[in-house]
Formats: sequence, C-alpha cells, structure tokens
Amino acid sequence: MSTTAELLKGAAELFPDEVVTSAHVRHLDLPYGAGRFALITLDNGFDHTKPTTFGPASLANLNTAIDQVEQEAAAGEIVGVGVTGKPFIFAVGADLKGVELLKEHEHALAIGKGGHEVFKRLAALAVPTFAYYNGAAMGGGVEVGLHCSYRTVSKALPAFSLPEVFLGLVPGWGGCTLLPNLIGADKAVTVIVENSLNQNKQLGGQQVFELGIADAIFEGADFLEQSLIWTANVLKGDVEVERPVIDRGEAWDQAVARGRFIADGKVHGAAPAAYRALDIIAAAKNGDLQQGYDAEDVALADLIMGGELRAGIYAFNLVQKRGKRPAGAPDKNLARPVTKVGVVGAGLMASQLALLFLRRLEVPVVLTDIDQERVDKGVGYVHAEIDKLLGKGRINQDKANRLKALVTGVLDKAEGFADADFVIEAVFEEIGVKQQVFAEVEAVAPAHAILATNTSSLSVTEMASKLKNPERVVGFHFFNPVAILPLLEIVRGEATDDASLATAFAVAKKLKKTAVLVKDAPAFVVNRILTRFMGEIQNVIDEGTPVDVAEKAVEPLGLPMSPLVLLELVGPAIGLHVSETLNGAFPDRFKVSPNLKAVVEAGKRGFYVYSAENGFKPELDPEVAALLKQGDVVLTEEQVRARVLDAVAQEIRLMLDEGVVAEAQDIDLCLITGAGWPFHLGGITPYLDREGVSERVNGKKFLEPGVASVPA
Repeated sequence: MSTTAELLKGAAELFPDEVVTSAHVRHLDLPYGAGRFALITLDNGFDHTKPTTFGPASLANLNTAIDQVEQEAAAGEIVGVGVTGKPFIFAVGADLKGVELLKEHEHALAIGKGGHEVFKRLAALAVPTFAYYNGAAMGGGVEVGLHCSYRTVSKALPAFSLPEVFLGLVPGWGGCTLLPNLIGADKAVTVIVENSLNQNKQLGGQQVFELGIADAIFEGADFLEQSLIWTANVLKGDVEVERPVIDRGEAWDQAVARGRFIADGKVHGAAPAAYRALDIIAAAKNGDLQQGYDAEDVALADLIMGGELRAGIYAFNLVQKRGKRPAGAPDKNLARPVTKVGVVGAGLMASQLALLFLRRLEVPVVLTDIDQERVDKGVGYVHAEIDKLLGKGRINQDKANRLKALVTGVLDKAEGFADADFVIEAVFEEIGVKQQVFAEVEAVAPAHAILATNTSSLSVTEMASKLKNPERVVGFHFFNPVAILPLLEIVRGEATDDASLATAFAVAKKLKKTAVLVKDAPAFVVNRILTRFMGEIQNVIDEGTPVDVAEKAVEPLGLPMSPLVLLELVGPAIGLHVSETLNGAFPDRFKVSPNLKAVVEAGKRGFYVYSAENGFKPELDPEVAALLKQGDVVLTEEQVRARVLDAVAQEIRLMLDEGVVAEAQDIDLCLITGAGWPFHLGGITPYLDREGVSERVNGKKFLEPGVASVPA
C-alpha cells in the first residue's frame, strides 16, 4: 500500500504545470489565555484573480503542514489548529487542468484517495480543528473545512458551493458523506444537487451560516480576528456549539427521492453525476464515514474517465476562457467610446435592452417609437424595473434616482440621436422596416455612431446596403430573456469595418455578455441550429409520429425544456418567421410546416394547455389536436432521435464549412450561453462525437481527441 506522500508524488509527475498552493503554518497566542494555536494559510502566491486550488503538489504541501501540527498537537504544544485562505479566497477546489490530463482509471482513483487521505488527517488530530471561510470556497475548498471540528464564515463571502455535479463530478473529498451528516440529507441535497443543476447557484456567507454549515458568522472587515476570539471561547468552554440532531429515518429517504426528482427534471437520466452523488448520500445515512469516502473515490474515478465530465470541463473552459476572449474579434484599441445610447422601438425587447444598457454603461439612454403612448410605456417599464431593484436592496435610492434620470423617451429621432454614439434597433422583423429605420437614423446620428440591429435572422449586409455609411452597421443579436441569457451574437456585415466591430465587442464586454463573432449568414448560429432541430421534430409530427413520442425522443439530451415548450417561449409566429427565412435560403433542408402555420393562423400561443388538475403539466391542446393534419409514418423514439441528431450534425458541419463561426467550439459556446444547452453535453458537438453521430453523418468528428474527451 503506497503512502499518501507517494500517491501525491506520482500524481504530481502527471501534472507538471500545476499552480501550486502552499500551506504556511504560523503560531499565535489566542486571546483570554486560551493557549498557543497553529494557523495554516492556503495561498498560491497570486492575488484573488487567480484563486487557490488543490492539485497533487498543493495537497502534498498541506500534508506536510499537517505533519508539523500533528507532532505539535501530540506533544501538547498547541491547543488547536485553524485553516484559512489568502485575502478574498479560501480555496476553490481541485485543479481541473490536472483532471483533464488523466488517462487512466487508477490515476483518477489516486486523485480521490489523495484528497481524502490528507483532509482526513485534520479530523484525526489530537486537538480541535477550525476552518475560517474568509472568502470564496468551492468544491475541495468547502470539503477541507467539512473535515474540521468547527467552521466560521465571513458575511462578505460572495460564493460558496459544491459545483461538482454541474461539471459532471461528485463532491469526492468528503462532501457527499460529511455534509448530510452535518446538516441533514435534505439541505445537503439542495447544496450538492439542486444548486449545482440550477446553473451552479452560489451561496453567500449568511446562507452558509443559516444552513448550519458554519457555526458562527462575522463581518468581513475583522473576520479572522473575530474568528480567533470565538475560537478561544470555544476552547475555554465559554461558547458551546449546538448542532441539530440529524433525522436518519424517513426524512433522509425523502430527501434523496426529492434529489432524484430534481435530477430527472433537469437531466432526464442523461448525465450520471447527480445520481452517483445521490447514491452516496443515500448510503451515508448509517453515518459510516469511511464507507462513504470509498464510494466517493470510486464515483470520482469513474466520472473522471467518462465523457460527461470531459464535456463539462470543456464547456466550463469555453465560458470562462473563450467567452472572455472572442475568436476573431478585432484589436480592442480600435474601439470608440460610447457616452450615449439610442434605442429605436419601445416594445418589450427594446425596453429590456434600454434597461441593460442603462445599468451596465450608466450613460444616457433614449428610446423612440411611433407614438407617445409607446414611448411612455417603454420608459415606464425601465423605471418600474429600477424600482424593483431598489425594493430588493440591489441598489440604493441615490443610484435609482440617477439611473431614472438617465433614461428618456422622445418621438423625434433627430432630437434623441443627434449626439448618440451607439444606436440599436429592436423593431418589427421585416427587412423593409429595418432599412427605413436605419435610413432615418443615419440622417440624424453623428458620423461615427454605430448602427446596431437586434435582428434574429435577417441579413445585416442587406439592411446596410442602402446607407451612405454601411461600414458602421453591425448585428447585435440578444437572446430572450435579455437579463438572463449571456450570449450576444455579433454579426459582421460585408461592409462592417474593424472600428465598428471593435466598438461592438467593447460594448458587449461592458454589458457583461458573452460575445461570439458570427458571419452574416441566415439566422446566424443559435436560431439556425434550433430551427433545424425543431424543424425535424415538426417534420416527424407532420409525417405521422404522435406529438408525445416526438417530444420524448430528445429527452436523453437533458435540454432545459422540450422542443414544443421552447416553441411556446419563443412564440410560434417567430418560429414560423425564422423557418420561412431559412426555407428561403436553404429550401432543401428547412421546410415550412403546414401544421405550425395552421397553429399560428389560429392565433394559438403554443401546442399545449396547462391546468391545475394536471399539476400544470403540458397537455396537447384539443383545439391544436383538431388542427393537426398528419401522415401515416409513425417513428419510434429512437428513430426520431437519430433523425434529429443527424440533421443537427449535418447543419453544424455546413455552418463550419461556410465559416459562420471560427470553430466548433464557438457553436457550443453559443448553444450553452444562448439556448441553455447543458454543460454536461459540452453544448452539442462533444455529444454528437461521443454518440457516433458526427462520423455517421459527416465521416469525421468535430473535435480532436482529448478535447472534451479522455486523451488517447
């Protein structure tokens, strides 16, 4: 049996580029004569922009620090041991760059065992141990604290989570076993499964304390000082920490069942991580910690060697890295300043855009529309949303007043846009209407002003074609709801110049959006793929497959909602319009469904109705059922799924060949951030590669081996 030190040394050799975290031990005398105390500080030597992580060499450093305090504790030289982090960061878990490099199951197992062996030693010390969560704590950072006897948390802590399930792992260094034994199974299921699958929801310091994960909470300014005073009181017996009795009966089983219900709703059995985590939580009911740790090791190794985690890490890297450095964007120094924004239109989309520009840029924003009533309604919407932020305590009264004063509405474009640097239109999706709007804006806006269009499918080049200065027109396509979906498709028309494009990217960054450069091609990226995807579903329904079979066929993809529920969200009329646009461009691949047309003409908002008796589950609307004219070709779920995935794989290949985006990575980034496609699929191309669809349809995979897959 190899020792922990040997285990970690072997793992470190596989990962030569680790950013190594040191574990400094310093000694101090606790207040009130409580005794000599050892404090371990985790620090990788960088500021808070490079959070502290645990790779094998980092774990080895912590192991060495524990060697030292273990001897001191045994010799009676210290009364306790504390663990804390560098300013603003406690520790954010395992170093994922190292995980990506692993090729063998045994190496993956060693990573799990290594973490357990080191962290377990904290619990086994001869003196009480304390974790001081002073800043961001995630994954292994949270888990190292769970192995301590006591925990304090800073009120200022912004982000605390066990995000492993979100990425395709389980909390594998004690999280699945210790957390339910500390706070009960139900709360543990919320933190480990529900929050993770809820777009990796983070907890603040107050919530960490209220959940019972931390025993005490202190202000950020003097957090460590207050934690040490509290520690002294605990060690002297003046403060007694009371923890609730954990219900190990039916409540535990109900909590696990609730977790399975949540996982089914989010991933439909398509991704294993949540279920593996729930199995370990279920088994932790007997309180046997070692049995739990062993189960965590095996689950961790299995998942590290599976496609889902690799796709999850790939997706994470796309959003964190590629999303922040868009491929093909021009030199940012070419960008011009934006000190005033104009919005043409005052409907819901335009009003959402006005609010976003106002909040992020904090510059004057002026809306225009065809009559005063619409203008007033648009400005009123923005004011009401600012009042909501004020009511929730997200902004103060002064900021609310300032923001409201910055937003105005006028009927006269010349009055509103004469000094605007950036004008965006969000009017009716009709090329003639948009050309007219831009002609009017060009006549009154300054020569340097960017003219941006929020079109979802029309040609930016054609929109600009009748202008004197078509080089300043750029596509700026947001996704609904604007406040939630991060993607912004930035479209370069044939005439768009680098300065206009650079300005668009600079504005996108200030808006905190994930910008992807796309070519001016019909429906750009997301809408083209979704229309092909939904179109194929619609085709099989038109041919004769029952609606419920067609819908259930794509459940294994674990999408945020079924195709027809999505159609309801988008609006059948918009769906029909985009399919008509694409049918005009690519009639052989994009059909216009007569049934969808009939649904739109009947004024229906979707295919489904919802009733309280049925628990608001979608049921086919009898009126829609009466409209449907179907053929007699009935496919199975497997046949439908194959057809849909083949169509999507074909479309993505064609888009890459046309140069709509730079690489397959950009397609995935767009689907994750603009359509909510799951991290565990890596968007879509890793899934198509993994399922053999890419090779079946296109004769080759989209991604190189080792990208979103286990290295060869």
